[in-house]
Amino acid sequence: MRFLMMHRIDENDPQSWNPSPEFVRKMGGFVQEAAEKGILITAEGVHKTDKGALVRKPRGAAIRVTDGPFAEAKEVIGGFALINAADRAEAVEFAKRYAELFDSEIEVEIRQVVEFDELPAQD
Repeated sequence: MRFLMMHRIDENDPQSWNPSPEFVRKMGGFVQEAAEKGILITAEGVHKTDKGALVRKPRGAAIRVTDGPFAEAKEVIGGFALINAADRAEAVEFAKRYAELFDSEIEVEIRQVVEFDELPAQD
């Protein structure tokens, strides 16, 4: 099964956006090990919201685009990973190991990816 992990960090915490050399080393080792074991498919960090945009399509209304930064957001997505895991419990254990790498406060959301064969059959 594939699972998407998205980690949220405090947009205003400078430490979250300026990783120390030690953190980069720890994360690099963790990523390499997980990839070699076939757990990690891909993982990336993302820039702060000032380099982003938010596209909204309200029901029955025109699409709106808001350029970042997003003043109303305190916790924002700081990165993501796509992993292989036998089940949700294994994905949670991986996410706990991942979260332990961070010195700052972090929240990791785990969502199982919908596979094509899980979709209803189309006639």
